Amino acid sequence: MNTPNKLTIARIIATPVFMAALMFEFPYHYTVSLVIFALASLTDMIDGKMARKYNLITDFGKFLDPLADKMLTTAAFLGFIKLGIGWQVTWILFIVLFREFMVSSLRLVVVSSGGKVIAANIWGKLKTVTQMAGICTALLAYALIKDFGIANALFVGVCDAVISILFWISAVLCIVSGVIYFLACKEYIDPSK
Repeated sequence: MNTPNKLTIARIIATPVFMAALMFEFPYHYTVSLVIFALASLTDMIDGKMARKYNLITDFGKFLDPLADKMLTTAAFLGFIKLGIGWQVTWILFIVLFREFMVSSLRLVVVSSGGKVIAANIWGKLKTVTQMAGICTALLAYALIKDFGIANALFVGVCDAVISILFWISAVLCIVSGVIYFLACKEYIDPSK
């Protein structure tokens, strides 16, 4: 197994550790969850660059890398819902999961029809970057507010606005990238089979 794929697997392993740090209360647990999430997110950037630079792109990696991203970001959104961040996170998670189930299903249809595994396009990558940036911002805000007691109204309001903007941008990119992926795969969709 090559190094980019090992980094992808490390991201998958980090996901339940991140979720536990976010959900279980202990001193500075928001800070710990931020560090775990940020490091796991960095593996996404590193494994992709390494795979392209050293020609280590594999079908396994093309399939597993976006799956690892989905696991990590979905865990964060579920944690935010549990923490009560707001109704909009529930809608954003719905959009994200709807898109991810559709894209994952399309990947399986394409592969079972003899096609090649289709790697994420630029829109999917932008979606993932904005999701991870929004999640890191939310975790940073929670760490500063809950772990370090920085809770003045202006700071909280600015954090809420920035997080909302990043999350809704990622939701729009989810829709755009999902539609583009669907259009790229439509030749493999045959409802008569």
